[in-house]
Amino acid sequence: MINLHHNYDGLIFDLDGTLADTMPTHFVAWSRSMAEHGIEFCEERFYALGGVPALVIIELLAKEQGKTIDARAVAEAKELLFLELMRDVQPILPVRAIAEFHREHMPMAIATGSLSWVAERILNSLGIRDWFAAVVGADHVGNPKPAPDTYLRAAELLGIDPARCHAFEDTDLGLQAARNAGMQVVNIHSL
Repeated sequence: MINLHHNYDGLIFDLDGTLADTMPTHFVAWSRSMAEHGIEFCEERFYALGGVPALVIIELLAKEQGKTIDARAVAEAKELLFLELMRDVQPILPVRAIAEFHREHMPMAIATGSLSWVAERILNSLGIRDWFAAVVGADHVGNPKPAPDTYLRAAELLGIDPARCHAFEDTDLGLQAARNAGMQVVNIHSL
């Protein structure tokens, strides 16, 4: 078990793909939602865009593929479909164990590219929402990952200097965002 007490005052976790194994479920929701609008979204590209807000992804793919769509409506439809499929989501056990071990010893927050209400639902479905003092979603910041805003806001809500926070991430954009915020970062694929 990683014991972080001596060097850090707070822990900040990405959610999708880091604390919750939501990525396969998100991919199913994305594939179905985009296909309804004639937009292709392959699995490799999906994972490469991990951490990018839905509206940005939809607008990017629509532009690339010459489609005109209502990005907000497509994003909402995708999130609703994801919520229907959410019962299949499981925690990523090694990361959950780190959070469980530290939850009573230091403040923790979530810094996610998802909308905050979706993140809240995921955390509640996993039974771990009360472990986190703050949940910062894409709707809480002006600049999404890889900008540091999501992580900086999470540290601010915890009342902790970002340099005294340890971040847990699974994507290149997320790792870059946490580093840009001045945090020490754990790539969960190295656990």
